[in-house]
Amino acid sequence: MKTTYHAKTGEVAQPWVHIDADGQVLGRLAVECARRLMGKHRPTWTPHIDTGDHIVITNCEKVRLTGRKAEFKVYRHHTGYVGNLVEVPYARVLERHPERIIQLAVRRMLPKTKLGRRMFAKLKVYAGAEHPHVAQNPETITL
Repeated sequence: MKTTYHAKTGEVAQPWVHIDADGQVLGRLAVECARRLMGKHRPTWTPHIDTGDHIVITNCEKVRLTGRKAEFKVYRHHTGYVGNLVEVPYARVLERHPERIIQLAVRRMLPKTKLGRRMFAKLKVYAGAEHPHVAQNPETITL
């Protein structure tokens, strides 16, 4: 009789992966990052264990949107005070904090639980081509 395999916390290898976002479509990049952070690209994926990779994304200011989304996309959040819904256009976010674009897209695709927050902590996003994680020897993949 076969039994279902369940990964244990200590026995899962979590390699480092580098992705260059130059010219990548935002949504497709975010989907692949979320899949790899959760570990769903592996046959050993287990729902209650973090089986995903560490991901380093560079050149996030060169990510692109399709259609006219660059003109109309707006990021919204509420301050908690009455009537304080803050709307920031995509162009301003790209100009001031380009790494937040990818971070928000990926975070919203992860589970909204303690495990999802732990998965999100393994995502490192940088605006330029340089990153401080060279010592981890990340494998570069193309999407």
